[in-house]
Amino acid sequence: MKRVVVTGLGAVTPVGNDVKSMWESLIDGKCGIDYITRFDTSDLKCKIAAEVKNFDATLYIEKREIRKTDLFTQYAIAAAQQAVDDSGIIGNVDENRLGVYVGSGIGGMETFVENTIGLHDGGPRKVSPFFIPTMISNIAAGSIAIRFKAKGVCLPIVTACATGANSIGEAFHAIKYGKADAIIAGGAEATMNPLTIAGFINCMALTTNNDPESASIPFDKRRDGFVLGEGAGMIILEEYEHAKARGAKIYAEMTGYGNTCDAYHITSPDPEATGAARCVKEAFEEAGVKDSDKIYINAHGTSTPLNDKTETLAFHNVFREKAKDLIISSTKSMTGHMLGATGGVEAIIAVLALCNGEIPPTIGYKEPDPECDLNYTPNEAVKAEITVSASTNLGFGGHNACIVFSKL
Repeated sequence: MKRVVVTGLGAVTPVGNDVKSMWESLIDGKCGIDYITRFDTSDLKCKIAAEVKNFDATLYIEKREIRKTDLFTQYAIAAAQQAVDDSGIIGNVDENRLGVYVGSGIGGMETFVENTIGLHDGGPRKVSPFFIPTMISNIAAGSIAIRFKAKGVCLPIVTACATGANSIGEAFHAIKYGKADAIIAGGAEATMNPLTIAGFINCMALTTNNDPESASIPFDKRRDGFVLGEGAGMIILEEYEHAKARGAKIYAEMTGYGNTCDAYHITSPDPEATGAARCVKEAFEEAGVKDSDKIYINAHGTSTPLNDKTETLAFHNVFREKAKDLIISSTKSMTGHMLGATGGVEAIIAVLALCNGEIPPTIGYKEPDPECDLNYTPNEAVKAEITVSASTNLGFGGHNACIVFSKL
């Protein structure tokens, strides 16, 4: 079996449109949540979101191609280009051994909404000939593969909010078991529209607290739902000897991956946290984590009443008396919940925490919840020389994903 390392990072987020600005914002505790600017929210209960700001697609895509590219794919291409440039992988890998594992929880929702309105208002002739290839959720992966001539394994994964983490985890195993030398992996999402907001409100998942500073408050007793975010996060995973032979910069080694399903409910997590705990346990066992390791977990931490207490229970069930020694934070307190992109972005955060010895905080935390009784790094970043970092993501349908990184 092969060893797998991280050699490139790329991100488009509500707190920065590249990795450097994103990381600086997170360490500073900058909140990316604000009032929605893209449409009228007067008839919606939720009026806030974590929008990507000042994104310029022309930096990455030719102007004539933009109208044929949904925003989620634009975010994906931008983050992938950043990661590829960071890694220097192109020109240094056999194109038949370069893969793409990029998913989206929902896909081209903007395109879907626009063309549905066009059909309703003007009939079939108002539906774009690019509607289908722009909307389908695999098109980000396909577009990235075309852009970089990646002719190896290509797998667009859809597991709701676990999409990004599952994409990275499956890419890790593909390299570990010899199917590729390098893979562009992560997730992307762009669903900032009234239909999405209304849908999440009506299934009682979104917060209706319209104070941007206290709306996304993971693990806090006052939490009442998540804040919608958007963006993309991509990493380059590479076989260790391949990376070493070309003199690549190596951020960290990826060492573990867990993938389970609650098989319990379409939206609610299993209150016993059995599936989530098994997922985390499998990932940490594969990683070979020792009792002496100092661990940081970027938790899913959605700020929903059920998720946060269930995730805390899962950590207790896996780590037992050592759960109190974990360093945990939820950066969704700053980025909101980016759905299919969240696993990609939070994997990057886990890697950077490991590299930099600094833990981004859970901002807005004021009232402890007795059912959420671990160390969530409240309000201020902390220095910590961790040896292992992880990211957990849980999705509608009961999907659980956990990915683990270690210092070389």
